[in-house]
Amino acid sequence: MEPSLIEANVADRVLQIRINRAERRNAITVAMYTAMAEAFERAAEDPAVRVVLLQGDAKVFTSGNDVADFMEPTFGIDENQPVFRFLRAISTATKPIVAAVGGPAIGIGTTLLLHCDLVYAGESARFQLPFVNLALVPEAASTLLLPASIGYARAAELLFLGEPFDARKAREYGIVTDVVADDDLLTVAAAAARKLAAKPPTALRLSKLLMKQGLANAIAHQMREEARHFASQKVSPEAAEAFSAFFEKRAPDFSKFD
Repeated sequence: MEPSLIEANVADRVLQIRINRAERRNAITVAMYTAMAEAFERAAEDPAVRVVLLQGDAKVFTSGNDVADFMEPTFGIDENQPVFRFLRAISTATKPIVAAVGGPAIGIGTTLLLHCDLVYAGESARFQLPFVNLALVPEAASTLLLPASIGYARAAELLFLGEPFDARKAREYGIVTDVVADDDLLTVAAAAARKLAAKPPTALRLSKLLMKQGLANAIAHQMREEARHFASQKVSPEAAEAFSAFFEKRAPDFSKFD
């Protein structure tokens, strides 16, 4: 992997993790998951880091998993793989996480936001949770966190239908903190990260711990359950039909399945 695909730099006590693969709509490879997991793990141990800022650029956050890696037979069948290592790192982070979402945030690009503390979206941001449409199940404990945070009916709408939704709806549903002009997105998110970095660090970490510790064990359990079902669904006949339809640019036909 080219080191520049994931940029990780510390300034003003903020670790900025930037997904830098815009020519591929910031699709995330296995190696990129490893790099992001390592960055979060280093941040946890580095006293010079008080806040993590996760971003793409103003036009694209991430289109989700890289299709080439995703189609590898072993992808997603072992909960110790890099994607799950990254999800564990972000879900257990003790320091505040700020996210800046511009353009598409597909699949994991949306579910990872459930583990961030402040999320700013540009006006052109677009979100989607297409797991069921691909005959898969969601990940990142989203099957627990979405119903808990936005209510079952809204969570079912987003997860079952898997249709795109805009930044306004994401704000209405509480998935993002605020919606700002696209040109201001990175500036606003960086300013929020610096504000957090200036706060008393122990008080901030303890406040986050107190808000999140009630669900910590449930999140870990749900991630394991999602990983188990994801692995079985990925090799299912339903998924074979979904993937074939995707590559053949046709509508899938699930009528023959029970």
